[in-house]
Amino acid sequence: MGSTKKDTYEVVVVGGGAAGLSAALILGRSRRSVLVVDAGEPRNAPSAHMQGYPSRDGMPPGEFLAVVREEVAGYGVELVRDRVTAADPDGSGEFEVTLADGGRVHARRLVIATGLVDELPDVPGVAERWGRDVLHCPYCHGYEVRDQPIGVLYRQATGIHQALLFSQLSDDVTLFLDDTGEDDLPDSDWQLLAAVGVSVVRGGVGGLVVTDDRLTGVRLADGRVVDRSVFVVPTRMAPRDTLLSALGARTQETPAGPFVEVDPTGLTSVPGVWAVGNATGPAEQVINAASGGYRAGAFINAQLVLTDAQRAAERRRAGVFSAEGEEAVARARRVTRVGA
Repeated sequence: MGSTKKDTYEVVVVGGGAAGLSAALILGRSRRSVLVVDAGEPRNAPSAHMQGYPSRDGMPPGEFLAVVREEVAGYGVELVRDRVTAADPDGSGEFEVTLADGGRVHARRLVIATGLVDELPDVPGVAERWGRDVLHCPYCHGYEVRDQPIGVLYRQATGIHQALLFSQLSDDVTLFLDDTGEDDLPDSDWQLLAAVGVSVVRGGVGGLVVTDDRLTGVRLADGRVVDRSVFVVPTRMAPRDTLLSALGARTQETPAGPFVEVDPTGLTSVPGVWAVGNATGPAEQVINAASGGYRAGAFINAQLVLTDAQRAAERRRAGVFSAEGEEAVARARRVTRVGA
């Protein structure tokens, strides 16, 4: 992926993950001029495989993105490895986009697909094992760790929920309360844990035990070690929404915190700006992100078609059309009458 080849594009897509590339694919197939600006930091990069995507289940994320980039490029979409540092409205409903390398391009529409960052709990060893045997999503990784001894780190918003979900995948699930007192759990939570056979360990978590590059246990602050081969942790999911914030896009509260507000097509509160994928919420797995990108791309193309048709009609009404243009309209009318 090299530098930009043009100064103006109909659509600039910021972010080259599944959502951004899916939008670019449908726009490229619609013969739109599209630039994808990708910083190369996909959320699922630490994972060896991605799951749940029909026909691509188990495929390494990097390999998946490489295949899609090749497909997208085949439709004339340009891809560059860079960052967008600013996207400024130009006063006409379009945008001037500034890249980190100093380049500037014009865009009629923007697709923001910058994703999110998983901020991990401050437990020694967690960051080093993230995406391997330290996990967070039962749908992304759960089947691969089925029937193993699984530990779940309790946090108020997610701990019970995660323990219950992973109990579907293993009969040996342990919830680590960490610094939460047992009296802080309501009786209803204790009853749920008991009903599905989840055990509970009291006391602070001091770190992980790794043997021969494998997680083998969770070390408590008092020195005890509980044998576990998988550790499930909550993450704070922080959207990469700097551009959206700078553009003034509205946000809405979600269980994971504030995320940009979008309509069913991905359109934000800023005219001409769509957001797709994990930039819009924490639950956009690869397949959902790709679906959202496709939907946004199709809607953007339809909007541009209508906008251009309306502008052409205005020019015609103003007498700007050439003789050739007038003849084309006459032919269209004749065809319409015959069809009627």
